[in-house]
Amino acid sequence: MFDLREIEAAARLVHRNMPPSAQMRWPLLDRATGAQVIVKHENHNPTGAFKVRGGITFIDWLTRTRPDVTGIVTATRGNHGQSQARAATAAGLRAVVYVPEGNSPEKNAAMKAWGAELRIHGTDFETAREAAIRAAGEEGLTVVPPFHRELVRGVATYGWELLSAHPGIEVLYVPIGCGSGICGCIAARDALRHGAEIVGVVSEAAQGARMSVAAGQAISTDTARTFADGIAVRTPVREALEIYGRGAARIVAVSDDEVAEAIRLYWTATHNATEGAGAAPLAALMQEREAMAGRTVAVINCGGNIDADRMATILTGGTPAP
Repeated sequence: MFDLREIEAAARLVHRNMPPSAQMRWPLLDRATGAQVIVKHENHNPTGAFKVRGGITFIDWLTRTRPDVTGIVTATRGNHGQSQARAATAAGLRAVVYVPEGNSPEKNAAMKAWGAELRIHGTDFETAREAAIRAAGEEGLTVVPPFHRELVRGVATYGWELLSAHPGIEVLYVPIGCGSGICGCIAARDALRHGAEIVGVVSEAAQGARMSVAAGQAISTDTARTFADGIAVRTPVREALEIYGRGAARIVAVSDDEVAEAIRLYWTATHNATEGAGAAPLAALMQEREAMAGRTVAVINCGGNIDADRMATILTGGTPAP
């Protein structure tokens, strides 16, 4: 997708707005998995998630190429909306954000705090996205899609930070929602000519990406009922599917119970609060720990924006309802 110069230019822009995120070894994670585990802590970023990077690069590109733009509109389950609201309002633009009914109250509050005009519509991400597209035409706003080259170029900077610092990583687990994260990691790996095997992670309740790769074409699921809202996507983004369908070694599906257990492990081993999508890569590593024993493995903790009631349920041994 990008040559190394393009990713390095994105990194310079991102780093003018935020520091590189931590990448750390935790002995208790090594002990639990049997591997040498490096965690990329995107949960430490402004907005608490990796999406902040794509917001920086997308809004920079938009205001340079469309100086007449007055505002943006997008759909989200939370982290993408925070990223776009933060970058758009800093550039003096309106930021209209659509979310589905039942969306995380704490993510909704965070988006509004970053300056978003929040609108609730529909029962899932797909219906919220359709409403956002209609609003763009009615209000003269620019649609920010869930997947765009400039979003991915920004997100790729976390893969670049991680893989350039750790040439010995053998396997990298990355969650798949709309696909910018895994595509960014594939782009960084290929630009660096790194040897890491990249493994995508989806929810058992939202396996559209996994089914689509197996079928060689985009397949939608009827529902995406998982508490891991960052990977609760029914329909894969075709442009992303083309990239991770070729560039990922495999895609692993994890259950909500496995994700909840991974969140507990993150808390006890590292004292990091982690949202469902952020814990999914560790859940996949735990599922494959026999095969990964003794290897150097990285997991992307893509976000820490978990609601307090869900965290309380998990820390007392339960699994939150979708």
